[in-house]
Amino acid sequence: MTEKRAAKTIRFAAVGDLHCTKSSAGTLRELFAQAARDADALLLCGDLTDYGTAEEANVLVGELAAAAPMPVVAVLGNHDFESGTPGDVAEILSTAGVRMLDGEACEIHGVGLAGVKGFAGGFGRGALGAWGEGPIKQFVNEAIQEALKLESALAKLRTRSRIALLHYAPVVGTVEGEPVEIYPFLGSSRLEDPLLRHPVDAVVHGHAHRGTAESRTVSGVPVYNVAKPLLQRLHPDRPAYRIVEVPA
Repeated sequence: MTEKRAAKTIRFAAVGDLHCTKSSAGTLRELFAQAARDADALLLCGDLTDYGTAEEANVLVGELAAAAPMPVVAVLGNHDFESGTPGDVAEILSTAGVRMLDGEACEIHGVGLAGVKGFAGGFGRGALGAWGEGPIKQFVNEAIQEALKLESALAKLRTRSRIALLHYAPVVGTVEGEPVEIYPFLGSSRLEDPLLRHPVDAVVHGHAHRGTAESRTVSGVPVYNVAKPLLQRLHPDRPAYRIVEVPA
């Protein structure tokens, strides 16, 4: 770690969509151990569990022990809500030392991190509008509220280097490769708006297993899709995380 910081950069290993199940014990330890050797901190981009159960969260805690004492920062994903107890998942991980972000900001090795799950809704002209039936308005409002949480978190950052941590995609570029019909369920361009008002060095997200590994916001900020299934398919000979390096 000292040698890495001497180079005046901080290295983050970012991965999402672990989909940890109750039978995953022993399957993620080497990945996390390698990340601890390769980076200064670990970023987990949602879908930490498969069904959002406490049992799965406890298994993940056991796997993450291999990364200790490296700092770990995470956001939840849609799978972590499946059983209706996302608070339990977050609490178990938080108690184990994982910094859980849901509209909050934190600082790791002098780098500011803003995190939120995000939500669906589509991109650009294809974005769903709050018009018509109540359920449609509620759906769109959820996306708006997640964007506002991201805005609030980004506004709190005072560090020179900054990273935004999401589950859903903020740009369409990193979902390309998925069936076009499901684009509206993979992210929302409403999440891009706060990133334009509060510049960051990089954005990491998951969710789009068959998407594209890298794109950019309209302002040129790199956006990385770090869904584990995508990284495994693109680079089967490498550990399934992306190294994001920013100035210290």
